[in-house]
Amino acid sequence: MSAPYSALPNRFRRDLLARERVLIGCWLSLGSPITTEVLGVAGFDWLLLDAEHAPNDVLTLIPQMMALKDSVSAPVVRPPWNDTVIIKRLLDAGASNFLIPFIESAEQAQAAVAATRYPPAGVRGVSVSHRGNRYGSAPDYFQQVNDHISVLVQIESRAGVDAAARIAAVDGIDCLFIGPSDLAAAYGHLGNAAHPEVQQAIADVHAAAQAAGKATGILAPVEADARRYIGMGMNFVGVGSDLGVLRMQSQALCDKYRDAARGPIAAQY
Repeated sequence: MSAPYSALPNRFRRDLLARERVLIGCWLSLGSPITTEVLGVAGFDWLLLDAEHAPNDVLTLIPQMMALKDSVSAPVVRPPWNDTVIIKRLLDAGASNFLIPFIESAEQAQAAVAATRYPPAGVRGVSVSHRGNRYGSAPDYFQQVNDHISVLVQIESRAGVDAAARIAAVDGIDCLFIGPSDLAAAYGHLGNAAHPEVQQAIADVHAAAQAAGKATGILAPVEADARRYIGMGMNFVGVGSDLGVLRMQSQALCDKYRDAARGPIAAQY
């Protein structure tokens, strides 16, 4: 007999809501369960499974979530859009933590939360047997699951920054996540998230989240940026990506031996 759903609390959401420590994570874009499993061994607090800017869908995300079943790293899924049907399918597939892209208003944030909750708290469609409720074997799933879903929303436009306080006030929104690259583009500084105007927008979103008692997150693959944002008090920080690690470390390995490979071949004995 399976354990009740309530016996498996969402520790990631608990830690996010508590805001007592920084949750460090990594972005996963390669769509590989093996890569996901390897990164799951490292000990990150969370791993972002990206279906917005990466070639992922429900059928590729399920093996990656399976690969993290024995990991301390919580899977966080980013759907391609704030779409009720897509979110429903990801919930049924077993996703519990969501980063919803491009939120610009409190109404959009409310819709995101509603998509993750069964009625009367939301509009999630009901299926009695799916991976999320262990194929119908979790007897208390429908009574418990609404309280075990985390919703993080991504602020990546001028409108999102302007509405940050109202978005943060929405019940069920657990974290405001800042997309620095999109925010830089929105402010006319594409490729330059360090621009003072962009940094002020980031600080404004962070302040709005803190005032509402909500966590703040950001993607910061440059170490100096990550440490600065942690120093500001951000709670959810992405410090790299599978693609970035593979690209940079493979380049560094190649460059390390490039000069030796171009030199004369050593005498053979």
